[in-house]
Amino acid sequence: MDMPIDREAALAYHELGRPGKIEVVPTKPTSTQRDLSLAYSPGVAEPCREIAKDRETVSRYTARQNLVGVISNGTAVLGLGNLGPYAAKPVMEGKAMLFKKFADIDVFDIEIDANDPRAFIETVARLEPTFGGINLEDIRAPECFEIEDELKSRMGIPVFHDDQHGTAIITAAALLNACEVSGKRVADVQVVCNGAGASAIRCMELWTAVGVRRENITLLDTKGVVHLERADLSKQKAAFAQKTKARTLAEAMAGKDVFCGLSVGDVVSAEMLKTMAARPIICALANPDPEVPYAVARETRPDAIVATGRSDHPNQVNNVLGFPGIFRGALDAYASTINEEMKLAAVYALARLAKEPVPAEVLSAYGLRQVSFGPEYIIPKPIDMRVVPWVAAQVATAAMKSGVARRRLDIETYQRELALRFAPKG
Repeated sequence: MDMPIDREAALAYHELGRPGKIEVVPTKPTSTQRDLSLAYSPGVAEPCREIAKDRETVSRYTARQNLVGVISNGTAVLGLGNLGPYAAKPVMEGKAMLFKKFADIDVFDIEIDANDPRAFIETVARLEPTFGGINLEDIRAPECFEIEDELKSRMGIPVFHDDQHGTAIITAAALLNACEVSGKRVADVQVVCNGAGASAIRCMELWTAVGVRRENITLLDTKGVVHLERADLSKQKAAFAQKTKARTLAEAMAGKDVFCGLSVGDVVSAEMLKTMAARPIICALANPDPEVPYAVARETRPDAIVATGRSDHPNQVNNVLGFPGIFRGALDAYASTINEEMKLAAVYALARLAKEPVPAEVLSAYGLRQVSFGPEYIIPKPIDMRVVPWVAAQVATAAMKSGVARRRLDIETYQRELALRFAPKG
């Protein structure tokens, strides 16, 4: 269950003891004069010479291949808006914690004072020698599209804007399983998506990649339905513009099989839900308050499958199901990018894992006696330690098959190593 967090407790958590949430620790001995001579001068000269001769050996002699830059300019901080780079730092430190906890990936968080996309791009592109991968975070739309696309084209390491792709991957897995449970064909479902920001656009793009027909998607932004008669659309929104008489959310929801909410809380009424098709799929993902309260959705449509972003309800869509395993697999394969094949591999890995028996430690963590694939379990639980091994192995496989991996892995051996590495302790 979600625990109420008051302001003073949150501030004290971040302030007391060593301020902040992360630190850098050495991984080699430093207790003797010889240790120090190896770690720094004169011993450090030897790996420097080797790397100068062959740049690829940097991953052999340094921590670069397990190091991700979590980078933001603070223009879209956790739904709070443009708070700037200083106020973004607590969030970036939090993301660093999640990378380490769930995937044993090290992070330097970097907050850049640059609202101009070109300045931001130039700064990040020059950081490539430092990192094995880049996780962009909390950058507003539409600039985030340009920033990610340009950095992916310029950099030879994975660049991944989690706000765009993380939710897309997890909701796509949930959609596939929800359709299976409700007896609907993915190609036939009619979808309404309330929200047209970076996350919503990427969700709908990935949904089309798993089988939803673009013509079956009705997108809404703050001005209403995205339709062909509007002249104020970005190219990302225009790609989903439809010929339709619907102009409001209420009109758009009538007869739809799927509602995807990536907007604000309490914009969907019980009356709107009643107009949806039989056995609807409702993904109300606004946080902390969903577009429609979970209890209202369940009471109004007991035939529905409901997902939210909250941990106190079933089917939580949480990005920690995605980025740790995706980066783990990409880094271990020495991938030059995270491509569509790798994202789809993550989708199908999550969808398959939800059909496996749930371990006792996961049930215990959520206070459950039993849970199995069905209306209240269409995606794995975020705390399930099997997620990273499942996702990483499939992402690495996709990287190799699609030709972006610089390292060949024996996947069976890799899967066993991951399972042991991330097995529950104790």
